[in-house]
Amino acid sequence: MRILEDPDFPLVANRRTAYVFSGVLMLLSVAAFVTRGLELGIDFQGGMEFVLEDTGQLETDDVRAALGSVLASEPQVKTYGQEDGLNALLVRTRAEGDSTSAVTRRIIETLEAEFPEASPRVVGTSVVGPSFASDMAQWAVYMILGALLVVFLYILVRFEWRFGAGAVAALVHDVTITLGLFSLLAGAVPFSLQIDQSIVAAFLTIVGYSLNDTVVVFDRVREYENLFKTDEYNDVVNRSINSTLSRTFVTSMTTLLVVTILFIFGGEVLKGFSFATVVELREAVPKTEKRRRVSRRGA
Repeated sequence: MRILEDPDFPLVANRRTAYVFSGVLMLLSVAAFVTRGLELGIDFQGGMEFVLEDTGQLETDDVRAALGSVLASEPQVKTYGQEDGLNALLVRTRAEGDSTSAVTRRIIETLEAEFPEASPRVVGTSVVGPSFASDMAQWAVYMILGALLVVFLYILVRFEWRFGAGAVAALVHDVTITLGLFSLLAGAVPFSLQIDQSIVAAFLTIVGYSLNDTVVVFDRVREYENLFKTDEYNDVVNRSINSTLSRTFVTSMTTLLVVTILFIFGGEVLKGFSFATVVELREAVPKTEKRRRVSRRGA
């Protein structure tokens, strides 16, 4: 199936526009890291998490204010979805030596006293110790760096080192911009963008998906180098990208459709994962040019 028949877009000729656009996004992402940081989940920070149902139509700000005086630290309170038209709430707080049952009892008693119209009940709990959370954060970084190293070595063996450097640069670009969006939009969107284990899985998925598209483009570049030996390298690259556009469009759009459905109907737990994947898929076509910038060999 081909969506585009014999496309001939001047992608390489307009590469500087892509460089500027990517550079601006990277700068915004780095600025977001420095000024706002990332909202870490209890997987990487440690703490307790409670899912409450039958809370009526309580506002998250009111619940946060009520619990702030009885918990050891200022809690995070977010809408977690709806059950029978009533809000379910997600309450996160740091662990300060109290048992889960004691904190649960304190939350229920406080909400019942402050909001008599509600009948809250805890339907889910999660506890992560600070030491374990720190180890998890380190291993998450190691997994991402290890994936990048394996990608570089694979491309190095399969093609050459310039192609490997280009693939790693594209992957770093994708992950950095996605993290930048997580930093900028945290607290501004009606779903959680906390960095937890599912988000790390999303970034590893991004690395794998991006690598798949990278290898296809690089293989076409190598093939066309042998077929069109008298052509300028820029022309070979442009022809290679155009020849894979139909494949990139079809695979990206079909996957994007599935992930978008997952984002809409998959529930609160999967929204962060699907959001990260959607961001990656929307970059599928323009990031091809960024690989070419690093992997080019002259001309």
